[in-house]
Amino acid sequence: MNSLWKQIIWHQFGAAIETLENALNACPDDLWQAPLWRGPEAWPGLVEFWYVAYHTLFWLDYYCSETAQGFTPPPPFTLSELDPDGALPERVYTKAELLAYLEYARGRCRARIESLADESEPQRVRENWRVKTAAELLLYTMRHVQEHAAQLSMLLGQHMDNAPGWVGQARS
Repeated sequence: MNSLWKQIIWHQFGAAIETLENALNACPDDLWQAPLWRGPEAWPGLVEFWYVAYHTLFWLDYYCSETAQGFTPPPPFTLSELDPDGALPERVYTKAELLAYLEYARGRCRARIESLADESEPQRVRENWRVKTAAELLLYTMRHVQEHAAQLSMLLGQHMDNAPGWVGQARS
């Protein structure tokens, strides 16, 4: 993949990550564990702000990995997101922990984009999956990050009458 395309992808992917970061930073303590909406049947109870942020960061980290074999998130995070029964993490993660995970995942994402030699390189994170190339997996993951960042920003706007603004392009 040529350097111009890598730069374009990073500018937009990085903007999606910054949108999530802005939502995390803007979340007041009283909304961190507030039940926000009912999740899928596999999840008991209501979905909380912190969990949506964690879910987003876990999958960003996972999909920026070369392969699923041996993937482990950094401590204190676990592989609970891979539980087929939809188990939630054993405890609530703090804002500081999730902001640190965001920095870690941002670095992995940028490195993954920079390492792409060929946009049609087969992706190796999930076997037998509909996404077939590394470039498509990056775009898929960017959409996932942006979807949840937008959800959290909307929730902040509904609960605080204030939400983080639009991020047009990643910081350099």
